[in-house]
Amino acid sequence: MSTASTVSTTYLELSQEGGGAHKFYEVTIAGTVVTVRYGRIGAAGQTQTTTFPTAEKAQAAAAKKVGEKVRKGYAPAVQGQRAPRAVTRRQVSSAPSTAGAVAPVLWRFRTGSAAFGIHVDDDRCWVGNQNGDVYTLDHEGAVLARFSLPDGVKCLVADDFWIYAGCDDGKVYDLSSKLPFAAYDIAADVDIFWLDIHEGILNVSDRAGRLTVIDHEDEHQWARRSRGEHAWMIRADDRAVYHGHLAGVTAYAPDGGGELWHTPTRGGVLFGWQEDDAVYAGTAQRVVQRLSKATGAVEATYACDSAVYSCATSPGGRFVFAGDAASSVYCFDRHGTRLWKLGTGGGSALSMQYRDERLYLVTTDGSLVCVDASEAAITAAQQGTVPVVRDVKLAAALPTYAPATAVAAVATVTGAPAGSIVVECVQQAGRLRVHVVSEGYEPSWNVQFPRAIREPGARYVVDALHPAAGGFYRVRGDIRRLL
Repeated sequence: MSTASTVSTTYLELSQEGGGAHKFYEVTIAGTVVTVRYGRIGAAGQTQTTTFPTAEKAQAAAAKKVGEKVRKGYAPAVQGQRAPRAVTRRQVSSAPSTAGAVAPVLWRFRTGSAAFGIHVDDDRCWVGNQNGDVYTLDHEGAVLARFSLPDGVKCLVADDFWIYAGCDDGKVYDLSSKLPFAAYDIAADVDIFWLDIHEGILNVSDRAGRLTVIDHEDEHQWARRSRGEHAWMIRADDRAVYHGHLAGVTAYAPDGGGELWHTPTRGGVLFGWQEDDAVYAGTAQRVVQRLSKATGAVEATYACDSAVYSCATSPGGRFVFAGDAASSVYCFDRHGTRLWKLGTGGGSALSMQYRDERLYLVTTDGSLVCVDASEAAITAAQQGTVPVVRDVKLAAALPTYAPATAVAAVATVTGAPAGSIVVECVQQAGRLRVHVVSEGYEPSWNVQFPRAIREPGARYVVDALHPAAGGFYRVRGDIRRLL
């Protein structure tokens, strides 16, 4: 323990061989204030600060925290001597398209780095890249805002109208308000490949072929190792969690009750999509396969000419789309008949989504591409007539939002504005939870809330709260500290 005036710091690490835990825990005492910082070795981590009535109580609380960690295997260490654990970043190749014509691209936005994450909703298009940038655009390509996250974005997922970004730092950020926050912190031994969120339950697939399930309060529920490694597919609904890996697709009961079915696929799974009654697996052996959610039976196969990096469907699975490793995009009818194949005009599609006769792609060159997938536009493209691609530029003054890492970074108000909702941080069962103070809400339910700005007794004002299955609230809109 080192001392500088009234400040003392204890720094611990837990690093296990063979891909186990690789994380740190730091406790700093400054008078009556105890600050805890924790996370993956080499990362900034999360910070929690607590103020105690006396310096003696602060020291006792700090000693208790350190003792708990030491008993779990943490040991004193020198910060910076142990290297961060390597994070897998998908290595992909992209060959030129062999298609005879190019897709009718309406607009293209170059994000500046390799991009994997995409989501398109009624109002906006979202794209996340390896630099940690998430941009929102309208459907005509105008850039609306930027979220600046601490590490590369693995994927973007939606759960109702909440948007989450899974990042290389092991955290999953809620981007549904101007103050993005780490809603989930995945264990250091989980090398994230993909994730999905359903009704607040986070499902994570990883390099080792494991499936890890975490609830809305960031508490581990269950984990299971599947039959194959490199699990790039994870999709979830009320009936099951669908996990795609090198050996096929496995469905598990949502409560961890066991395997429901397993189906070998034609090649290792590289991407997954779902509709109400079926899941779609894009594989390294040049096919997309449609599997029944009820039984796992293969219902249709969609043959491409190269390894399939991504796939998607129109509503109900009427049309099936695929992007391959050779910069081509395909469309099939429901039964597997190929309707067309066109070049993307800018790399291979690593993720995709269809919406309102448009196909949105994120490609190996880091671009978000909007393709006109209407019948008229595709027919014209096959005959060699395509629109002039509009290259989208960043606005001169683009709103940029970054996660708050301390209470001081949060805007404050002296009173709750009309129509807003007041929440309060409370100690419960040894953990700091957030409950609703305003009338008309269930006071015993927890609120999914940024951990970095939780303090005992602190009150915050939020614009809106929405109930979720499982009995908790989610925040919509701004978060402000109530003085």
